[in-house]
Order: sequence, then structure tokens, then C-alpha cells
Amino acid sequence: MKVLPPTLRENKRYLAFELIAEGQVSRDELIREIFSASGSLLGDLGSSECNIWLFEFEDLKGVISCDRDHVWQTRAVLATISSIKGKKVILHVLGVSGTVLGATKKYLEGADIFNPKEQSHINE
Repeated sequence: MKVLPPTLRENKRYLAFELIAEGQVSRDELIREIFSASGSLLGDLGSSECNIWLFEFEDLKGVISCDRDHVWQTRAVLATISSIKGKKVILHVLGVSGTVLGATKKYLEGADIFNPKEQSHINE
């Protein structure tokens, strides 16, 4: 299959977040809770339009991708999450960016979530 040209791809935004929790929360538990909150707040149609996807989650910090036109709905979904598996949690959105690299560099500087390989081979 051919790769779609940039003009035909859907535009995404990446939300950097931190999870403040009473205990450890696994990636699967967080995904389940995000999709449950999305379905109850926005319904099936609204959930599919937002296209929420947990991109990366490690050490209670992560990146969520969503559709460009539905950032506020995605933030509302994340704000409704108050507990995961009986543990009280707060999902704090640190910032929104147009690229994953921008979101991690700007908002998750100390986290080892996304470490792009060094591009030293360009000048070699």
C-alpha cells in the first residue's frame, strides 16, 4: 500500500499529561478507563470523531493523540477520570503540541518516554 501524502492525512494533536495517582496504574487500566469515560461523555459517535489514542505511557507520564478539531472534547474526557480500579487519580494535561517530539521536549523534558535516536549519521 502507498503512504498517503501529507495533504490527505488527518491532522492530529498530541496531549502531554501526567497521572497523579494513589498507586501504580498500568497502561491497560488507563486505556480501559479513557475509552469508558469517552463513551459515557461523548457517546459512540463523539468518541470515534475524537480518535483518542494513548500513544505512550510510562512512569505516570504519557502522550495521548487526538483529532485536531476535538482537542477540547478530549481534554473534557480526561478531566472526568477520577478513579482507576478503585485508586483515586487526576489526569493533568501539561500541554498540547502538533508533534510527538514537540510534546515530549516541551512538556515532558525529564521523562524517558520518547528518546529519538541521535541523528549523528547525517554529518558522517
